[in-house]
Amino acid sequence: MLTERLKWLVAQEVLERREYSTRPVRYEYVLTERGMELVDLLMVMGWGDRWLAGSEGPPVYYRHHACGEISHVELHCSVCDKPMNGTNIDVLPGPGSA
Repeated sequence: MLTERLKWLVAQEVLERREYSTRPVRYEYVLTERGMELVDLLMVMGWGDRWLAGSEGPPVYYRHHACGEISHVELHCSVCDKPMNGTNIDVLPGPGSA
């Protein structure tokens, strides 16, 4: 099952299979640029950390490379830099919705 999932992720260009040893032949799976963008999506999924994490706390932490601190992710508007959430946005059809 794992092999099939890895093949699918490679076919979707989320992962790249790279040989790292020739004797014996071994491969590693590395995130592609497309795969790295999925990390952005996962970071915004803080809902689970807030509503589903047990008393143990969230399953992962995010350390920001620029300051080295553990932080949480907040969604901000790329134009005005104000916070964005479900209460202050409209989801409108785009050109690919037709």
